[in-house]
Amino acid sequence: MSEPTGAARRRGPFQVGDQVQLTDPKGRHYTFTLEAGKQFHTHKGAFPHDELIGAPEGSVVRTTGNVAYLALRPLLPDYVLSMPRGAAVVYPKDAGQILAFADIFPGARVVEAGVGSGSLSSFLLRAIGDQGMLHSYERRADFAEIAQANVERYFGGPHPAWQLTVGDLQDNLSDTDVDRVILDMLAPWECLEAVSKALVPGGILCCYVATTTQLARTVESIREIGCFAEPQPWESMIRNWHVEGLAVRPDHRMIGHTGFLVTARRLADGVEPPMRRRRPAKGAYGDDYEGPNKG
Repeated sequence: MSEPTGAARRRGPFQVGDQVQLTDPKGRHYTFTLEAGKQFHTHKGAFPHDELIGAPEGSVVRTTGNVAYLALRPLLPDYVLSMPRGAAVVYPKDAGQILAFADIFPGARVVEAGVGSGSLSSFLLRAIGDQGMLHSYERRADFAEIAQANVERYFGGPHPAWQLTVGDLQDNLSDTDVDRVILDMLAPWECLEAVSKALVPGGILCCYVATTTQLARTVESIREIGCFAEPQPWESMIRNWHVEGLAVRPDHRMIGHTGFLVTARRLADGVEPPMRRRRPAKGAYGDDYEGPNKG
């Protein structure tokens, strides 16, 4: 039985073509690709790539300036934060939430719109595996080119489960019996009719938006279209902690707002969503409301 795509690059001694992440004594990261005969240069000296080729992961190398660097393969969260960018990347904290709450499973058939720099595509492909299907749509050809290069660099070549189409989702979507749809775009509400036809009953729609106005319109549009269960909106934040002896405290910096996520389940055809028992707050749909239910 052959290994899943990219698995061979995640274990064993370092090989030519592997991505290597060096960590210096101050915790700073440097990522590069191993090439025979090349040298890695820093302001603290250099060392030859050949020192790492054939060495086990977790080795320590020293530069000509006698500075020690820890060598490991970058984790996917490290890789997506250091890879070349066209558009902004989906941060690992949000990608992890999408994988969990959109219930991305091995073999899933997934449609993604707004491929950006390929961050979320990489997470999705690793989750669905070689037997799944990820069809990504990107309006801009330059972003699609960068994303394709980033994904193939991570997996060591083309991924058999990935198809990338340049164009608008609502104009080009031909996929059917889709398990999950992920929309990372400015106006996901414009695609709701198209994706509702593609999703299987019980399938999950997941939207990633940046602002509260986008969030409000997305949620209200999902309710209005009438073929989804009640949407669930949220955001996540990460705060690291400093732990050294008795000095245990939260870090002064944290990864705060990056975007909002909304998930909703596709209902069976012809089924109306149950009426919500919770009443909207007084004034929620007042004269200043500009959402899809206005008027």
